[in-house]
Amino acid sequence: MAEPGKRPKLKIPKTKTEWIADVIGYTAYVGSIVFFIYSWGMLPDEVPAHYNAMGEVDRWGSKFELLILPIVGALVGGMCQVFERFPESHNYPERLNEENAAAFYRNSRNMINQIKNVCFIIFAFILVESITIAQGWGQGMGAWVLPVLVGSSLIPIVIGALKQRKIR
Repeated sequence: MAEPGKRPKLKIPKTKTEWIADVIGYTAYVGSIVFFIYSWGMLPDEVPAHYNAMGEVDRWGSKFELLILPIVGALVGGMCQVFERFPESHNYPERLNEENAAAFYRNSRNMINQIKNVCFIIFAFILVESITIAQGWGQGMGAWVLPVLVGSSLIPIVIGALKQRKIR
């Protein structure tokens, strides 16, 4: 039953938590793009293009390089949106069957939803932080940023895996 082509296709409505996460993630992402567009004319020719593990700028580049952040954010978000829509195509353990498929799908879709929205927030944060540093409004991200960003990306995966283990 665990073979992707033979899995049931179920219509499972989004949970309130998923809707709230989408509102937060999309608002942060779109808000950062609005801020970017608003700030474009005020940006200097060189802006932060890369940060080291301590959150310090270690390379400056053209302000056009900042376009990479919303573009990659859109690609990641779009791919996650597709993965959310088709949970039957995700990877599941052999114990997947018709009785527990809805629980597996809901858990997997929730995990992808959280990852998508965390990515939107991360891309928004880096874009806004890069703009504020370029404008001279900020000093740098600080050493706390990398562990927080990595942790916030891993937490939904760990929680999703632990919840999946409990599905019988």
